[in-house]
Amino acid sequence: MTSARVRWPDAADAVIRGDLTVAAAYVTPAGGAVVTSVSPVGLSDREAGLVGFTTSLGFQKKLERILRDPHVSLAYHTRDHGFAASSSYVLAQGTASVDLRPSPERLAELMRASEPFLGETKRGPIWDWVLREYHQERVFVDVDVERVAVWPDLAARGAMTVTGAAWPEEPAEQKPPMNGTGPRVSLSAVARQIGGLPHRLLAFRGADGFPVIVPVAVTGHDDTGLYLDVPPELLPPGGRRAGFLAHAFRPQCVGLAMRTFTGWLSVTDDGARYAPHTSKGLAAPPYKTLLTVSNGLLAKYGLWRARRDGTAARLQDLAARGQVS
Repeated sequence: MTSARVRWPDAADAVIRGDLTVAAAYVTPAGGAVVTSVSPVGLSDREAGLVGFTTSLGFQKKLERILRDPHVSLAYHTRDHGFAASSSYVLAQGTASVDLRPSPERLAELMRASEPFLGETKRGPIWDWVLREYHQERVFVDVDVERVAVWPDLAARGAMTVTGAAWPEEPAEQKPPMNGTGPRVSLSAVARQIGGLPHRLLAFRGADGFPVIVPVAVTGHDDTGLYLDVPPELLPPGGRRAGFLAHAFRPQCVGLAMRTFTGWLSVTDDGARYAPHTSKGLAAPPYKTLLTVSNGLLAKYGLWRARRDGTAARLQDLAARGQVS
């Protein structure tokens, strides 16, 4: 690790500031990783060595895990509908802090920053009520960057360059779970679910605790798992817990679909195979007014539920006990 601020290269900065949707990964108590998609709307400060994204109290498990173990990674893996022209794959790894009560000024700046990516914010008495919680109850995840790795193409092939902490050694093989390593969901159903989702990534915990996120291609499947085509030397040999993400999105994220998995990764001389254990899906309609109303109502419900079931208080307690960096 390095305590110095990491100032990543200009080419990487253009990608970090320009991608509409990126993959975010965090680690699990069992030593695995979960990877999901977020829209960071260019949130970064190269001089301070920070990148980040926002979420809501409705995603309590994600926030609790980040608060308990702040090793977080962001993969800038697609130029679709964004502003960066580079073909580089950029992976930023660092230690997260969570701003559960952002200032009004920070929230206002977020709204300004989001409009080039997500479109003009709807305003007016009715829209202000519908979107109040969506805009005013955001949670910021700020990542103090330890390392930025860059590959020359979006498939993460070619020579890697690293800024910041040196790339770690390969992590050791993990102990298999008690319930076995094989698939626990239907592989034919998984194949159908991800069939129309072109962006696919795998995440696992690296030797230094930071998630490693790599782009993958699925070349087939049988009853033992998905067959993966992975950039050479990016997956350590043996077996380990890993997360898998398949997603798609349209301009301004008006219409998106995401499927996330946790499971077991096996890497041998014969190749890489992924056995999914859990599966979750999310879809948003490709109609802006309907999507905006849905976002607003879901934010209202998520905040109500977080207050009702104690999530908000529990997260505040975790933060107060110093479990964020």
